[in-house]
Amino acid sequence: MKARGVHLQYSFEADGQRGAVLHNPLFDLLWAVREHGSIQHTAKALGASYRHIWGQLKRWEEVMGEPLVTWTQGQPARLTPFADRLLWAETRARTRLTPHIEALRAELERVLAEALDGSQHVLTVFASHDLALPALRDLASQQQGLHIELRFAGSVDALRALSQGRCLVAGFHVPPLAGGSAQFAGAIKPLLKPGLHKLIGCLRRNQGLMVRPGNPLGLRGLADLVSAGGAAPRFVNRQSGSGTRLLMDHLLAEQGLDPTSVRGYFDAPEDSHLGVAAAVASGVGDVGPGIEAAARQFGLDFLPLVAEDYYLVCLKDALDHPAVHKLRQALASPAWPAALSALPGYAPSRSGEVLSLIQALPWWHYRLPKATVLPVAQGSM
Repeated sequence: MKARGVHLQYSFEADGQRGAVLHNPLFDLLWAVREHGSIQHTAKALGASYRHIWGQLKRWEEVMGEPLVTWTQGQPARLTPFADRLLWAETRARTRLTPHIEALRAELERVLAEALDGSQHVLTVFASHDLALPALRDLASQQQGLHIELRFAGSVDALRALSQGRCLVAGFHVPPLAGGSAQFAGAIKPLLKPGLHKLIGCLRRNQGLMVRPGNPLGLRGLADLVSAGGAAPRFVNRQSGSGTRLLMDHLLAEQGLDPTSVRGYFDAPEDSHLGVAAAVASGVGDVGPGIEAAARQFGLDFLPLVAEDYYLVCLKDALDHPAVHKLRQALASPAWPAALSALPGYAPSRSGEVLSLIQALPWWHYRLPKATVLPVAQGSM
């Protein structure tokens, strides 16, 4: 088969773009055929003529060197196995790269803003992957004139970037575990220090298990990952160091379940909630952890496990920085709850408030060593 070249490009437009959506006419066409099941309905959905859509399909078949659609009179139009594999492979690849594409778009916007107006404040934020943070970035830009340079990383990596001075603010998430957690404390405690760091309330979101529509395996919770009435379901996990991976480690330990008995627990992890959702939706896996909004975006069913808090954190001295002040104003504005209401499983939670570590994380126990009183030797006074 002849190799096919891939060309990427971007453009500057009068209006802005939210998120990192990439459009390609071939995949827009394939998704429409898959969804509508007929050339006529596909044409109507895309606002084109039947003749145009048929011509485009034939042109793309010539470019790709493979048939894309099977169709006979009176029967639904269906994607060929090649087209279906191509569609899901592109979806997974694009989903994996979404955080990086988003970072590139934000950086280009910053460059453009600096060229037009050098007075705009810029705030670098390393944060655990979240679907609401791009909306916060847009809100801060529109209302506060603040450009947030958003870089997604796992919770541990984000906090490490803060400790190394590579960002002014970091984002991470933890469940309200009143009984403590060896997993979270072991990974996060060394990177945060009471008195030195301050939390900024951001949001609360639902974490759970994402399964295919209709939950065909009848999964009810974590215990079913190791005993589903037959072969264990294929589990698509998050990468080591991510807050979601820490959550899975904690919940399995809490229920006395062995991670090595979960099929796929340590294999081929994904770097984002959307990456896990795409893997489950494409049939690569049967179940994976993630937030409710990611599951709904890919049409998956969602089994809730826990509501967790997402915090931003900075050094105490950084609270007076103009960029951090603008960030807090954006979080405290009425527009922030409105933005969260558009995402399933999200809600504001003390948004914009400055919180101490001990105040916000009651499950994290700090024990000060008892003072030792030494006997005073005679003649030492």
